[in-house]
Amino acid sequence: MIESTARTSSVSGLLAEIADIGTDSARGGYSRPVYSAAELELREWFIAAARARSLDIEQDRNGIIWAWWNPARLPLTDAVVTGSHLDSVPGGGAFDGPLGVASALAAIDSLQAGSVVPERPLALAVFPEEEGSRYGLACLGSQLMTGAVTPQRAAALTDADGTTFADLAARNGLDPAGLGRDDERLSQIGCFVELHVEQGRGLIDQGRAIAIGSSILGHGRWRLSFSGQGNHAGTTLMDRRRDPMLAAAATVLDVRRLGRAVDGARATVGKLDPIPGGSNVIASRVDVWLDVRHSDDVVVAALVADIAAVAREHAGAEGCSMTLTEASMSPRVDFHPGLRGRLSDILPDAPILPTGAGHDAGVLKEEIPTAMLFVRNPTGISHSPEEYVEDPDADAGGDALATVLANLLTQP
Repeated sequence: MIESTARTSSVSGLLAEIADIGTDSARGGYSRPVYSAAELELREWFIAAARARSLDIEQDRNGIIWAWWNPARLPLTDAVVTGSHLDSVPGGGAFDGPLGVASALAAIDSLQAGSVVPERPLALAVFPEEEGSRYGLACLGSQLMTGAVTPQRAAALTDADGTTFADLAARNGLDPAGLGRDDERLSQIGCFVELHVEQGRGLIDQGRAIAIGSSILGHGRWRLSFSGQGNHAGTTLMDRRRDPMLAAAATVLDVRRLGRAVDGARATVGKLDPIPGGSNVIASRVDVWLDVRHSDDVVVAALVADIAAVAREHAGAEGCSMTLTEASMSPRVDFHPGLRGRLSDILPDAPILPTGAGHDAGVLKEEIPTAMLFVRNPTGISHSPEEYVEDPDADAGGDALATVLANLLTQP
């Protein structure tokens, strides 16, 4: 375990402490699925860092870690909360999630070293399974806390090894029976400000280091399951086949075609699972995972319907069938206008930018005022080893977050 016992005030210095955790030699970048050895080590690092700053630590019943700064021992109500996540997509970058956590720690250093006398409690939060890379459901921790997903559905989720989330949660100190909406915790939060690496080119194009989030595109994930006849690749004649891989492949191409035809849409197939998956086997089923996003939720629904229609046509042409299953759907999120306006007053040079990526702040927005800060990514690339933040920008983000928190803590 890496321990953060020294007070490291820079965001870049904090990120350097965890740079070797969860590296993926096969994919490049980092693979840190929830409750993996890498993500657990990162959790231990965060807890050690929080304790070094004399914060009070607790893990709630949904696996969210809370680190409280409340020097005046105020009642735990109307708290200002910041933080992010530590899990990653497979082969992801170093900054998606950890940048927000490291920035929160650096902001605490600034607040504690300064003359801030908080009139509200402050909490740093680390949310589990934000990426959904292990169980396919993004922002699982915040969705459980707000009741956006039922505990029954969450408990029954299975990973690639067949391990249910209930079993994994129990192995990591959670009671599966305690999962679910947490009204007591929600009543303690006055607002949530999440800092995150920008997952696009908005700041590059404007020549700025820091932006304030305006909205999140509506987005969802669906599974298209093509079922045919599994058979031997060497003994089955070409005209005797019911091959779901062909229907799946044709659909993948149409996802691009249909997505391009809708202004502002994003339509992606990032995962394809043939079953049983042998190189000399005609698959019996192929699961295609679809991601669709747009600023208008009606457009998202229409585009998914169009994709499903052509998928059924391709399946029928190959003597196969197709079923569509919604894994998740998050409507468009507009961040709290009052809180966003306040951040603009505090950081007047920061532009206002939308994002196509989902975040815990988007889930929490349905319950409490939320806002986001974005830090420039000079590559414009995310969910990839090429994701990057330059040290001066990382530290500028930490300073901006500290300035925002100081204002929110002292001027309720």
